[in-house]
Amino acid sequence: MLKIQNPILTGFNPDPSIVRNGEDYYIAVSTFEWFPGVGIYHSKDLKNWRLVSRPLNRLSQLNMMGNPDSGGVWAPALSYADGKFWLIFTDVKVTEGRWKDCHNYLVTCDTIDGEWSDPIYLNSSGFDPSLFHDTDGRKYIVNMYWDHRIDKHNFYGIMLQEYDPEQQKLVGEQKTIFKGTDVKLTEAPHLYKINGYYYLLTAEGGTKYDHQSTIARSKDLWGPYEVHPENPLITSFPYPRNPLQKAGHSSIVQTHTDEWFLVHLTGRPLPREGEPLLDPRGYCPLGRETAIQRLEWRNDWPYVVGGNQPSVEIDGPNVEEVKWERDYPEKDDFDSQNLNLNFQTLRIPLGEDIVSLKDNPGHLRIYGRESLTSKFTQAFVARRWQHFNFTAETKVAFNPDTFQQSAGLVNYYNTQNWTSLQISWHEEKGRIVELMTCDNFTFGQPLRGKEIVIPEDVEYIFMRVDVDTDVYHYSYSFDGENWSQIPVTFYSYKLSDDYIQGGGFFTGAFVGMQCQDTSGQRKPADFDYFIYKEK
Repeated sequence: MLKIQNPILTGFNPDPSIVRNGEDYYIAVSTFEWFPGVGIYHSKDLKNWRLVSRPLNRLSQLNMMGNPDSGGVWAPALSYADGKFWLIFTDVKVTEGRWKDCHNYLVTCDTIDGEWSDPIYLNSSGFDPSLFHDTDGRKYIVNMYWDHRIDKHNFYGIMLQEYDPEQQKLVGEQKTIFKGTDVKLTEAPHLYKINGYYYLLTAEGGTKYDHQSTIARSKDLWGPYEVHPENPLITSFPYPRNPLQKAGHSSIVQTHTDEWFLVHLTGRPLPREGEPLLDPRGYCPLGRETAIQRLEWRNDWPYVVGGNQPSVEIDGPNVEEVKWERDYPEKDDFDSQNLNLNFQTLRIPLGEDIVSLKDNPGHLRIYGRESLTSKFTQAFVARRWQHFNFTAETKVAFNPDTFQQSAGLVNYYNTQNWTSLQISWHEEKGRIVELMTCDNFTFGQPLRGKEIVIPEDVEYIFMRVDVDTDVYHYSYSFDGENWSQIPVTFYSYKLSDDYIQGGGFFTGAFVGMQCQDTSGQRKPADFDYFIYKEK
């Protein structure tokens, strides 16, 4: 029997929604403000997964310009019915204050990696919508219902309404079918019909260390729903020493071999010494990841095998293992016509006037735009941190003529938390290598007065970051062979949900290439390659 190690989707891959089509399995995950929206992974055995689609890849489908940090695409729900895939998602426009201004949409496609339709608007009453296909052919939407009233809890409950695919809109009565348990913060609903019962799977307790999955059932779709006698279905909250924390926000799949599994959100805290803990369970710079557990049924209730906490290793399904080729190259020479799916940009697609693989063949040319603090047009191409220990490296040619221009290697959480090793310009020194940092919106230049002067005959600067669990360091080279490490230590935990000021952030650390030109000249930088390599 296969043995599966958790997590199955490492690095920022939260809110998993799993579906089976024949003997193929797909998981959709949230992408928040990163574009293209939604990541869909494919597996044949529930163990080996590869990224195959980013369905929301056109501005007509998703425009997040100006969206707040950790706004954008929340909790996509993937399903298969009537010969096609259905994907429902939320675009969150406001995250602070009493309101969650958010809009829910539906897109469809005949194939998982094809061109998905333009979105059909559904509602704006709350987030985390999911589409349920009943056995009689009718379809229903469930989503959490947001309450902004001062004297009420924001999470009002789970709302159900029928969806008419012919009219392409919600119809009929809308009803709150579940108010949740005393844990509250009831969200992320998924409906299933199994053995004559309707099962409503939700998340409760928030998305941090007290997260959990709650399940309830009813003989009637519209309720009332009774809660599992040994609820929660899964959680890490009572188990502080479990390496898989934050367990919750889950979905269920029945395999073609008639076995049952639960995929769920999880986070792996860093082992840390020497820094004050803001959260007693630590920090998760890899963000919220996806894990899988085996389910068993007793008295028409599902149970996680081994108890209601996550296991690091489980028995997989009774199928042959199917391995994929790596879905990202360790070294990307930018020789193809399209960027690898693992690369994303912030909030909007960047056209060839900003990011081009053609203007200097064999390079990724990035034309400078706004700063790393902008929520509108950043010229930044990045990928998730997926390992606690890795090296990322690039080679860049850039000729700034003002300090308002810079280009280089960036480690990023959001607009208020990042570090950048960059080429820029100094009135007295000319081209320089410098560091720029942003720590909860406090800015620093650790090499100020000690900037590294670039020799006039050097065209390309090599840049590297080495991430070693709880710390990372930048290095540079003028020839690609002789490297100099910059004597400034950065801490991985500062690029995590758990560190960011204000709370309510949901992504993870990214590393990538950026070109900034706040002068408006749109000076380009040419990146010759990008390496991401696990240590």
